Amino acid sequence: MSTIQATIRNTKSKGQVNLLRQNGQVPGIIYGGENPNEKISLSKKEVTSLINKENFLSNVISMNIDGNEQKVLPREITFDTVTDEPIHVDFLRIVKGAKIILEIPVRFINHELSPGLKRGGVLNIVRRKVELRCPTENIPTELVVDLEGLEIGASIKISFIKLPENVTPTIQGRDFVIATVAAPTVVKEPEKPVEATEEASAEGETKTEGDKPAEGEDKTKEEAKPAAEKK
Repeated sequence: MSTIQATIRNTKSKGQVNLLRQNGQVPGIIYGGENPNEKISLSKKEVTSLINKENFLSNVISMNIDGNEQKVLPREITFDTVTDEPIHVDFLRIVKGAKIILEIPVRFINHELSPGLKRGGVLNIVRRKVELRCPTENIPTELVVDLEGLEIGASIKISFIKLPENVTPTIQGRDFVIATVAAPTVVKEPEKPVEATEEASAEGETKTEGDKPAEGEDKTKEEAKPAAEKK
């Protein structure tokens, strides 16, 4: 679990918030539970470091606020449209017993141990993330799919994945597909039919013969001239 330092902020105007940002701080807020919302400020360097970590929005963070520690979950990040730097972060306070809906990423392991993939099969990923309803104290960081032993034609469904206790998919009533091991798709240019080749050859021969004067053609034309012309 990542840890980040925060400080309570008492900003009351847009100018004060902008001053925080100019001093390398990112304003944020913590909400949720019975406690009132808390306005905080965090180091931009620390926030950027956390954002660059994988699955930032589904990882619980331990936040130390002026010496008091509490667990929070990042919920929304606002970025500057010009610099693309974080300018505000919302955090959800973790309250025991509460549930939250999150999109949890799927990770596939042991590609090299799948006979189907070894024979040229393709891993067709249908869902890279799965929406789950999770207790706030038991949020999985990722769902792991083991590809060992899977052949071409295998269908990996949600029932294939062992979910943590009390964690359930938001899609109920069907065993939906996460990925499949599909047959290789090699596109080959079709061979030219023999009939077409023979027809092309015959057509070429016909055109060649048509260009040559037929035997006796000049003689025939000569004989066709009026007698007066012959004289």
